[in-house]
Amino acid sequence: MWRLNASFSLSHLRPVPFDFAFQAMAERSDRAPARWRRPFLHWLSAVEAGWAVPLLLACFVAIWTLYLVIAYAGGGLHPDTLEAWAVGRNFAFGYQKHPPLMGWVTAAWTSVFPLSDWSLQLMAMANAGLALFFVDLISRQFVTGHKRVLVLLLLMLTPAYQFHAQRFNANAVLLATWPLATYCFLRAFETRAALWAAAAGSTTALAMIGKYYSIFLVASFVFAALAHPGRRAYFSSASPWISVVVGLAALSPHLYWLATTGASTFTYALAHANGNVVSSLGEVRNFLLGLAAAMSVSAVCWALIAGTRLKQFPADFAAMSPGLRLLFFIAIGTIALPVLTSLAMGTDLPSLWALQGLFLVVVLVVCGARYPIERFHTVNVTVIVAIVALAAVLVAAPIHAIYRNKHGYEEGRNFYAQAADRATHEWRELTGEPLSIVTGDDALTFATAFYSPDHPRHARPLVYQYPWGVPRKAMADGGWAALCFHDQDLCRGWIEWVSPQAGPSVRREFTVQASLWGRPGLTRQMILLMVPSRGERAAPESAANDFSASRRAAE
Repeated sequence: MWRLNASFSLSHLRPVPFDFAFQAMAERSDRAPARWRRPFLHWLSAVEAGWAVPLLLACFVAIWTLYLVIAYAGGGLHPDTLEAWAVGRNFAFGYQKHPPLMGWVTAAWTSVFPLSDWSLQLMAMANAGLALFFVDLISRQFVTGHKRVLVLLLLMLTPAYQFHAQRFNANAVLLATWPLATYCFLRAFETRAALWAAAAGSTTALAMIGKYYSIFLVASFVFAALAHPGRRAYFSSASPWISVVVGLAALSPHLYWLATTGASTFTYALAHANGNVVSSLGEVRNFLLGLAAAMSVSAVCWALIAGTRLKQFPADFAAMSPGLRLLFFIAIGTIALPVLTSLAMGTDLPSLWALQGLFLVVVLVVCGARYPIERFHTVNVTVIVAIVALAAVLVAAPIHAIYRNKHGYEEGRNFYAQAADRATHEWRELTGEPLSIVTGDDALTFATAFYSPDHPRHARPLVYQYPWGVPRKAMADGGWAALCFHDQDLCRGWIEWVSPQAGPSVRREFTVQASLWGRPGLTRQMILLMVPSRGERAAPESAANDFSASRRAAE
């Protein structure tokens, strides 16, 4: 009898597994929360009331915009963002390098907001916030309450919606278009209603004119519809055919542009298909590792939340709802199809091209879990997200700005505004006219167009000018300026080659210096070539002499 009692006592002394203890603590916290948790719980209780998610997204956009303003206080906008603004100044159904959506969005934004760094930084983060809102539209089809918030919080722990989003370009614009198109396709498949079918077609077309990489999303929709058990009902309805007709109609202006302009965007896209089997295997490996790295923090958080309940994953997967199963097939397609294409065609495959599809994984994991998630965990993840954001703004952003003021950026962002102002001053002093056309280094061209008070039109990017040689006659007749960094051998060599053939011209070399909050930073030397309009070229012998003297000094 004594032995039985001793054995019973010893069994009580065995340590409780960490997972069970953590889950028990979460349950106790939900029953009797600590005082500091109560405001968060009140906020989570308001999810279905309609203001909790908008408040979260507004705070997210505000704090990460502040991060960008501080971190890049001494540097200009990213060249991709400047390019989006520059190409969007002239409305067209297509542009030379990328489909037109990024230019349209930037043009629409700057028609309301001022031309400034903070304005376009706000645009980039507003795009990320809109993307998360569209993700929430999908989540609310499957879960309610704080689980919707948990989906957004886990996505905020990936780099897609802050660091990737701040480079507003053809990739970043897909952050919002992919979940929007997915939501409309999900509703079209489930309801087979004509309105949702038309919405699916038009939003899919919108994704396509964001970037042609969206063809993998379109193909994933087809794959998901064919693989889903409800495929017979869907394909026997008018829904898929309405989507196809509306999508092609929405794409038709861009397709016409492609057919009548030589499809330069296709040429640019196919330039990435120049690998072999070995390089493709490396691209695929890095692609998958990059996506795994982007999801790593969120994955660790989810593992802590689920604990031993992760063992229920096979049962949860088997019991997955029809809508989630459709999203599962879409997720498989958006990862497998680029991989297969890269292996077959030898294309480049950076993982950042697929970051806009990470929402599918998070929605599937969180919404597919059939067990209840304690609000204790959602509050904890909220605190983690808040700490990361505050640390970024208060610590990382100032350190980044100070470091870059002394060490600079590869693309020379520290000098964009100074170089544009100096080039404008030199041009006005030479010609007495506003600077109207600028060419040269791609990034400097876009930056000068943006930061110069004259806002000159950019000529075609430098990458296209080498085959052309001397700028086109229409450009040459009106006069133009070219700007390069002195240490850019390719650009400097082009200026050396083109200047004798451009007619009378003036070359200047000057130094610009970065500055941060009144503190001087590093310096860099610039080359400016100015070719006045034909009506002003007869003149100054002094201009020709000036050019010759500058050239001898450079040599």
